[in-house]
Amino acid sequence: MNLERVAVLGGGPGGLYAARLLKRSHPDAEVSLYEQSSPDKTFGFGVGLASRTQRNLREADPASLEAIVAAAYPHEMSMQVGRQIAHLPHGDLLAIARTTLLDVLQQQAQHAGVRLNYGVRRDARDLDADLIIAADGINSATRTQLADRFAPNIDTGAGLYLWCGTDFALPSALFIPVTTEHGTFVAHAYPYAPDRSTFLIETDEDTWRRAGFDVSTDRTAPQDSDVSSLLYLQNAFAETLEHHRLIGNRTRWTHFRTVSCGSWHSGNVVLLGDAAHTAHYSIGSGTKLAMEDAIALDHAVTTAPNLEEALGEYERVRRPAVEYLQHIAHRSELWWESFPQRMDLPIEQLTIAYMTRAGKVSLSRFLESAPTLVRNGLASYAKVPTDAIPDTDVTTWILDQAFVWDGEKFDHRIAPANLREAATTAVLEIGFDSAWSSEATSLVDTAPQARTLWLTGPATRSALLNRLDLAERLLRRTDAVVVVEAPVSCSADVAAGLVSARTHLAFFTEPVPAETAPAFSGIGAST
Repeated sequence: MNLERVAVLGGGPGGLYAARLLKRSHPDAEVSLYEQSSPDKTFGFGVGLASRTQRNLREADPASLEAIVAAAYPHEMSMQVGRQIAHLPHGDLLAIARTTLLDVLQQQAQHAGVRLNYGVRRDARDLDADLIIAADGINSATRTQLADRFAPNIDTGAGLYLWCGTDFALPSALFIPVTTEHGTFVAHAYPYAPDRSTFLIETDEDTWRRAGFDVSTDRTAPQDSDVSSLLYLQNAFAETLEHHRLIGNRTRWTHFRTVSCGSWHSGNVVLLGDAAHTAHYSIGSGTKLAMEDAIALDHAVTTAPNLEEALGEYERVRRPAVEYLQHIAHRSELWWESFPQRMDLPIEQLTIAYMTRAGKVSLSRFLESAPTLVRNGLASYAKVPTDAIPDTDVTTWILDQAFVWDGEKFDHRIAPANLREAATTAVLEIGFDSAWSSEATSLVDTAPQARTLWLTGPATRSALLNRLDLAERLLRRTDAVVVVEAPVSCSADVAAGLVSARTHLAFFTEPVPAETAPAFSGIGAST
């Protein structure tokens, strides 16, 4: 396909990267980027790049990835609660200052021949170009102007968070909660330079209000930082900060917004990055998603016979991956919003709960990458020494552990079939999409006063993960034994849920093939 003129709205990483890729693949085209701010003006601190993102960028454009890596800062990852700390193997993690990343990508775009226009506000409706790429961020003016075509939807999370930084490098990326007189705050922090770290801090709305941050937020002008919150949090995280200061950059509390659109393109205009979609920061950064969008868009435009087919192909290929990430990111968002209730878990079990929270990482995969940590977590779960844990088939081993509750002993974690029909059991049909919806919260608040709560529902994996999340809420709010029904195909998810204290017992709803768990004699009793 021949493109004569390409216009890119937005000078963030996604826009710059898309401009460079399209100029490289269409060297005769005039590719112009328009950014209303100056080239050195940006907000935020560090940007993380996981190993998979690096691989994708390397395959698309080795030169720009090499330039990014040369300016980036490597780090490890850990979780800490009080004095307990667990180190997570998370190979090849890099972070880079957002200002540095933009500088690198500006240079790379210019080297490719892109015309960079800063301090210029342009409207997609007024541009004369064959292709217009709207990479104008979460508050996209293009998406708003053409809302009837893009059909945007924005969901707002319940928790609040703010971005800030500090003037020293943490020894590793760190997840750490701190409880004050007002409630619990959780930091997601990581180093991105020898003398800089990002601190993202979140909390629930009740804690936020008790600390007076509703007032300080209202008093903070849009261009300023919430100094009251920064000083409070600087004191709360003083030990982690090693008594360094927290630095603001238009830092204020906000709710995370998940953006989705019915369509990502209309005519010759296409949305990219946060303009089209967002996913909670605990799973994937907007920078990662935007740059991977740019790769997919360039490939579609390069290979399709015309623009209409190219933009349709871009969305056809890219949308499923984004929607999957949004789905698991939403689970992760809800897990972090409810994080304080899990702080009683031993650190290794808590780390397993963290890694398996969204259903993206399996327990067996985590065991392969962090055998010592996971074995310690399994030992805490079963209350046995680590040498009692087998090297293989841990799912069967987890299901085969005994469980004692209020003087009653279960020989394994599979509920006996007749327990469902007991007079002291309440069977709850779970059909809603989220374990944190208003309907789910109402069920938790009005749960039957029964000795056993038995959760049943659709046999899909997504529904099973919802039941496990709801079971966790119920077991922490009631004195009941909580049982989750599950299809056999989800036995690994059930095992992860048991170790993560999401449920007490499980029940498989169809016969289990003998080869699935040959060592577990108890499974047969549940069929």
